[in-house]
Amino acid sequence: MSIQCKVKSIESLASNTYRILLHPENPVPFKAGQYLMVVMGEKDKRPFSIASSPCRHEGELELHIGAAEQNAYALEVVEAMKSALAQDSSITIDAPHGDAWVREESDHPLLLIAGGTGFSYVRSILDHCIAQNKVNPIYLYWGARDISQLYAKAELKEIAAKYSNVHFVPVVEEAAADWQGKLGNVLEAVNQDFPTLENYDIYIAGRFEMAGAAREQFTQNKQAKSDRMFADAYAFI
Repeated sequence: MSIQCKVKSIESLASNTYRILLHPENPVPFKAGQYLMVVMGEKDKRPFSIASSPCRHEGELELHIGAAEQNAYALEVVEAMKSALAQDSSITIDAPHGDAWVREESDHPLLLIAGGTGFSYVRSILDHCIAQNKVNPIYLYWGARDISQLYAKAELKEIAAKYSNVHFVPVVEEAAADWQGKLGNVLEAVNQDFPTLENYDIYIAGRFEMAGAAREQFTQNKQAKSDRMFADAYAFI
């Protein structure tokens, strides 16, 4: 479904990372964990996870876009958004897309794994589960290069403190000596912490190679069920 949107706001979340709020001309029905496509040209549609949850988005769509200078694919989208905001013009999206949405009927514990701005995908799922008063244990592992990229760390700590079923584990590749969290690769952290993933619903967002490695490692070494592992990447790899 092709929809015109006004760009309501753009703010910096971290270095080269932006939160963008879109106001569509018509409501967009979607499921937690789905994505939209920003239409840059007739044959040029670029996917971004919807960070807002379907039950608490108030008609707006939130995106978290990592757009470093070397990432022209995303940077061009951010520049188009900035131009639309400055000129009070519209951008076109195509939504919703994706089959990696949260399976609400499941009573299994959830393992949410994000790399970088893949956090936007798991944020939608987490917020939706909280809003729906789900009591399943939820473990959210978020990996980034350094602590500055964990732009929602304080918010997630507050959520984990408020809801006893939510557990947040930040993982960074580089950290100062006083870092109290996990250091290294986010998949390594999961492998260390879980003797088995047999009964888990696992949701993953990050680079395609990360999603592929997770499926291989978890099914072979942690008894995870491949049909209970969800990622947009699995439609392509």
